[in-house]
Amino acid sequence: MAALRFAYIKELEDYFTSGTFAEDFMNSPEDRRHEMLEFAEALMDAAEKADEAVTKIIFRKVE
Repeated sequence: MAALRFAYIKELEDYFTSGTFAEDFMNSPEDRRHEMLEFAEALMDAAEKADEAVTKIIFRKVE
């Protein structure tokens, strides 16, 4: 099981909201930009799956 590391989630949030991601993206070569976009897409996919799982748990307990 993957460890839940809240500090890493906070680091990622800060990276995206601080403008650092955008700055890094603009200053990176094309192959690195592609990698960054793939990472962001995978992160969004994981967030959707987490949302689905938590929603199921919450509504199961409410019923």
